[in-house]
Amino acid sequence: MKKIKIAIGGMHCASCGTNIERSIKKIKGVQQVTINVMLKKGYVTMDDQVTEDAIKQAVTKTGYKVTTVEAA
Repeated sequence: MKKIKIAIGGMHCASCGTNIERSIKKIKGVQQVTINVMLKKGYVTMDDQVTEDAIKQAVTKTGYKVTTVEAA
């Protein structure tokens, strides 16, 4: 199990955060997602087989941009 912190560009409201959270939760192996709209960050707990690229694609698919990814 690993945890990452992502910085997300383009979020403006709670609905933005909810859309991103739903998209990431659809990925098999994701255990927990917390999006903080005020800080423009997200925290993801996931199985080791889930890639950072999969997380980035899920965020991009909803219309937002991942600016950084780092271990949490």
